[in-house]
Amino acid sequence: MDVQSKKNTFNVHALTEAAVMVALSVVLCFIIVYHAPFGGDVTLLSMAPIIILSLRRGCKIGLAAGLVFAVVMLIKDFGNTVAWVPDLGGKILCILLDYIIPFTFLGFGGMFRNVRFLKNERVNLIVVALLGTLAVSLFRFVCHVISGVVVWYALDLEWFADDPDHIVNRYSPLLFSILYNGSFMLPETIETCVGVPLLHLALKRIGFGEKGSKTGSNIN
Repeated sequence: MDVQSKKNTFNVHALTEAAVMVALSVVLCFIIVYHAPFGGDVTLLSMAPIIILSLRRGCKIGLAAGLVFAVVMLIKDFGNTVAWVPDLGGKILCILLDYIIPFTFLGFGGMFRNVRFLKNERVNLIVVALLGTLAVSLFRFVCHVISGVVVWYALDLEWFADDPDHIVNRYSPLLFSILYNGSFMLPETIETCVGVPLLHLALKRIGFGEKGSKTGSNIN
């Protein structure tokens, strides 16, 4: 097989895998394992497929898949989130900070995929996956916190004006947003930081390599 044929085969495999991972993330986002007390849901590892794709295929493909996932999530949630924001500026900020930026950034989950932290390949694989997952999860949390401060705090003050016990009436905008978003992002981050390294290692061990073909693995 010549170089061009190999490249074309790799592209087809990569695109197919990206499509499967996006579809899997969408399906998993419908599986709710926990309803957070202040709002928001913890899903069953819905971030994991995009992060694993980035670890396997690189950030470029990961970011493209993340953007597609972001758009799907925006369409899915539009009526329950963006539609409630009354002004155009707020809608744009909500779209960017709650969807496009954080979910696209999941594609950076493989940012450390070529870094050798440790000599042991298996342990290094786990560390690389863990650090990438933690980084993109933290970035998503920060995006949601900013959105909570600049978009949702004022709206919640209006909506829950008659409820003095609601967190929006008890805390500053920043603390309100940290508590609200942390109530679902913390457990989501923990489960993803556990799940991604294990799933990524499992895919390596059963022989699915980085080049788009099923090859043997030397991980012991």
